[in-house]
Amino acid sequence: MPNAATLPLLLKQLAFPSMYANWETAAKQAEKNHWSYPEYLTVLSDQEAVIRQQKRIQRHLKESKLPPGKTLDSYDFTATQSVNAAQITALADNTNWVSQANNVVIFGPSGVGKTHLASAIAHRLVQQGVRSLFVSTTSIVQKLQVARSEYKLQEIINKLARYPLLILDDFGYVKKSEAETSVLFELIAQRYETCSLLITSNQAFSEWDQIFPDNVMAVAAIDRLVHHATIINIQGESYRQKNAKQKIGGDKVKS
Repeated sequence: MPNAATLPLLLKQLAFPSMYANWETAAKQAEKNHWSYPEYLTVLSDQEAVIRQQKRIQRHLKESKLPPGKTLDSYDFTATQSVNAAQITALADNTNWVSQANNVVIFGPSGVGKTHLASAIAHRLVQQGVRSLFVSTTSIVQKLQVARSEYKLQEIINKLARYPLLILDDFGYVKKSEAETSVLFELIAQRYETCSLLITSNQAFSEWDQIFPDNVMAVAAIDRLVHHATIINIQGESYRQKNAKQKIGGDKVKS
């Protein structure tokens, strides 16, 4: 006959840390409230599931490399009228577009909050269980170039495919060289209709011939990105320039 004294050892062996920590407290509550055996087990299982989900989210947030502090709560939607708050919130709250391998492309001049919005959307999605990875486009291109030289390009692209959402920040800063843009195109092509991309760029599609030296490659990349995509255009003045002007104005008033 099973010995109740072995229960904590079994829970520890089975790697149920929450159950291990709470089974005695829950047992006293069960006795006091006249819970059935299934009710007692359900309470313990629910606690275990909640703790595991919280740890999973924290682990995925850490591995996502998202910039700290750039969430929807910290974004000032009143500063840029061209940003539709309802649209951004819908992208952040609905994981379906990632499940369907759709893309989001955010255009706008430097300093208008493109990176903040992309990070905020991804942050909310990670909290809903979507594994994401934030990278600067320049850095990932360099990594892919090294991988190609070592005949490991496909291996790296396969590893990136473990992330349903890949955020490519500052897409427009890639140098116009065949070596860089060819690996970038390879990444876009292989994620097409299999995994999602969230791209920020200060250059509109019409200017992507400055990124891809081959116009055919540029058209092919754009075609794959926009086939299933939400396009967001941000207009307005750089936040940094605004703050600088306000500071200068404030200093003049003080003087």
